[in-house]
Amino acid sequence: MSTADTPAAQPPAAQPSAVRPPAAPAARPPAARTRRPRLTDENGRRIPVWELVLRYALLLAVLALTVGPFLWQLSTSLKGPTEDIFSSPPKFLPGHPTLHNYERVADTIPVWDYALNSLKVAAANVVTNCVGSALAGYALARLRYRGRGATTLVFVLAMLVPAEGIIIAQFTTMRELGLNNTLVGVVLPGAVAALNVLLMRNAFRNLPYEVEEAAYVDGANVWQRFWRIALPSVRGTLAVVAIFAFMGAWDDFLWPLIVLSDPSRFTLTIGLNYLHGTFAGDERLVAAGTVIAVAPLIALFACLQRFFFRGVGEGAVKG
Repeated sequence: MSTADTPAAQPPAAQPSAVRPPAAPAARPPAARTRRPRLTDENGRRIPVWELVLRYALLLAVLALTVGPFLWQLSTSLKGPTEDIFSSPPKFLPGHPTLHNYERVADTIPVWDYALNSLKVAAANVVTNCVGSALAGYALARLRYRGRGATTLVFVLAMLVPAEGIIIAQFTTMRELGLNNTLVGVVLPGAVAALNVLLMRNAFRNLPYEVEEAAYVDGANVWQRFWRIALPSVRGTLAVVAIFAFMGAWDDFLWPLIVLSDPSRFTLTIGLNYLHGTFAGDERLVAAGTVIAVAPLIALFACLQRFFFRGVGEGAVKG
């Protein structure tokens, strides 16, 4: 049989493809339960709800004890003579606010002259404490010399001596120096406070030694290391010292009362005492004088608060 007579090979018949059933939809996971946000502290520890409520209750109680009296004084200073300041329950918002009580304070005593004297004393106290505490604190923390530990102990012991126990010796010293009845005599005993020196010492001790060693290798002397490296790194603590010094000088009553005898040199705290003695029944006048005395402290803290809370991170090496 020839090849031509051979029938052509037929291709295999195509097998019908098996019909697959449609795939079943994938089972969806059950809906996740909505979780409540966890209350944690800065360390990641979970805080129970009752503990959080207790914390806020204590904070509100402390806020009421500290800010409440000032708000009461502010409200009283703005009330007119016809409003009852001893009503029950008390009313914090005055019905008809007026600034007449502040005008009466200025007419009764030379309050602005007294405020200027207090400002002079407080400003001088801030400058002397910042400069003296920074220099003394740097010497106690960074310089190496004999007796450094004993010197630090002297500053610690100075804090244990009450001011009333040495006030007679201070008065005698001012009298011998001829500084009685002067504002310099008011400033001098508190020019450098032991607490401020120890605050600056601890701030300088927290600075890394590597930074100053690098400056020493570059040829910087002690003053350059203090002024350009150490002091800019402790600005937060320096602001704390400034606030403490200003508040201590502005609110001081006993020492200026002993040293000063000329009414033209009285500070504000002594001058406001005339409001209590002459107008003991007029609480509106006393409240207005109190607000005038507290206002500079609030303004100072508002200006320096961003430096006040920087003490935690001071002294860290920043890359």
